[in-house]
Amino acid sequence: MKDKDNLLLENLFNKNKLMLVEKKINLLGRSCKFDAVTFLSLKVITSIIVFIVVLMSFKYGYILSIVAVIIYYYLFEKILLDDKIKKRTQKLNNEAIYFFEVLTLSLQTGRNLKEAIEISTNSVDSELSNEFKKVIKETKFGKSLTESLTDMQKNIPSDAINNIILTLTEANIYGSSIINTMYNQVDYLREKRRLEAKAAISKIPTKISIISVFFFIPLILIIILGPAIINYLG
Repeated sequence: MKDKDNLLLENLFNKNKLMLVEKKINLLGRSCKFDAVTFLSLKVITSIIVFIVVLMSFKYGYILSIVAVIIYYYLFEKILLDDKIKKRTQKLNNEAIYFFEVLTLSLQTGRNLKEAIEISTNSVDSELSNEFKKVIKETKFGKSLTESLTDMQKNIPSDAINNIILTLTEANIYGSSIINTMYNQVDYLREKRRLEAKAAISKIPTKISIISVFFFIPLILIIILGPAIINYLG
């Protein structure tokens, strides 16, 4: 019965939209519990509720309800998917530096890739480490390490990390040494993080200027012009 309901709901949505949303949901990680059909169904239902509430609550609700639904419909996916994916990308990039350093050191001791991943996941507690734990778990159920690493890329929103996973996959297939490559990748992640921090710091003066325009300048004008206005009114 549940499968029939899902099939019925799937037919209500554009297939390309379903695939796009499903891809975004995968980027939230394997721990995400909802699918594209559930997400889009909830989006439509809540949009209808917003439309009815605004329509019934305001004098010009027939106009405001349309505007409110358009804004809500756009923000729903942005807040629940796009913004979360962006935050997860940043988090994984920050975790990747330490995790891949540990992985590289494990490889340097002569262990094969699977053993190195197991040691790294046992040594590091992070969301990225948990993704690799699931890779190892899948191999114990008969899946090859190459297949598991390839599937893992669907759940990683960071291009930098996916490039490293691709390097690991190729090393597992061809048996080549990747220690120097891994160190270069870690250095790249570290430099990327430094540049992002530098960019964030450089934006602070602009943000302060905007705050000044909206808050401090009007206050200063009131202080300066206040006495003149009082005298004029008096």
